[in-house]
Amino acid sequence: MLKPSYPIATPRLLLRPFTMDDLDDLYSFHSLPDVARYLYWDARTRDETGEALATKIGQAELREGGDVLAVAVELRETGALIGDLSLFWRSAEHRQGEIGFVFHPACHGRGLATEASREILRLGFDGLGLHRLYGRCDARNTPSARLMERLGMRREAHLVENEMFKGEWSDELVYGMLQREWNS
Repeated sequence: MLKPSYPIATPRLLLRPFTMDDLDDLYSFHSLPDVARYLYWDARTRDETGEALATKIGQAELREGGDVLAVAVELRETGALIGDLSLFWRSAEHRQGEIGFVFHPACHGRGLATEASREILRLGFDGLGLHRLYGRCDARNTPSARLMERLGMRREAHLVENEMFKGEWSDELVYGMLQREWNS
């Protein structure tokens, strides 16, 4: 079980649970086609963003394998919501988890996603005691692949045309890290 002690402060960010007050900020980037390009959902309407936000609000802790932890990323300087992090507890038996991240494009290139995502790795390894964390992305999504590399994750697989994604065959990259690699 993992119920983080919020807020989690980094030098420039606060990580916290989502609230309904996040709707405008979340919509500001969930509604962008470029943001949704490599995600399993299309650019969202305000109503769709509200539905996604309601789900995220209910994902504030991990109780058992299969649960998802949704974490809001707030810029300390302005209080604006700039990111949306996920920690999926994929298997309790095998102590496996998956990370996910979506950030406002206005915040790209400043190391904020790396700063926030390190905390998700910490929650998975140190908080939940996972053995392995992995992340996946479309092979064309170079910024996500680079982020996982900056986090110290190793590229474990390049799956060629492994799924039909938004009407076309797509390659997928899988990155992973073991707990002992995190602690070294």
